[in-house]
Amino acid sequence: MIELLRALDTPRRRELLRLAWERERSAGELHRELGDVTFGAVSQHLRVLAEAGLVAVRRDGRQRFYRARKQALGPFRAWLEVSWDDALYRLKLAAELEAARRGPRPRRKRTSSRASRSGERRSAP
Repeated sequence: MIELLRALDTPRRRELLRLAWERERSAGELHRELGDVTFGAVSQHLRVLAEAGLVAVRRDGRQRFYRARKQALGPFRAWLEVSWDDALYRLKLAAELEAARRGPRPRRKRTSSRASRSGERRSAP
């Protein structure tokens, strides 16, 4: 159960699962659908989904094809299907993907003295 929750934890993995929900798709096709991540990142996400048993993998020569294993999701299946049809989900997904693409926010530097905060130095009388 923990592995399943970990696999569903990221918006990219949920989106990959959605893309492979109705039909089998190649790793390259899934990569093209996401567009803003590297093929290696897509491959790593697909590996996590496969290890959790959420996608079936079929090899054909050098290509790998993925299809969602709906029955493996148990009670999460209905939640995913409903959420994928929800406009709020799509907005949330877009925001999460954009935040993930940008990475963490940079930290602001802190100043340590009052003089540097005011922008001027005080002189002794």
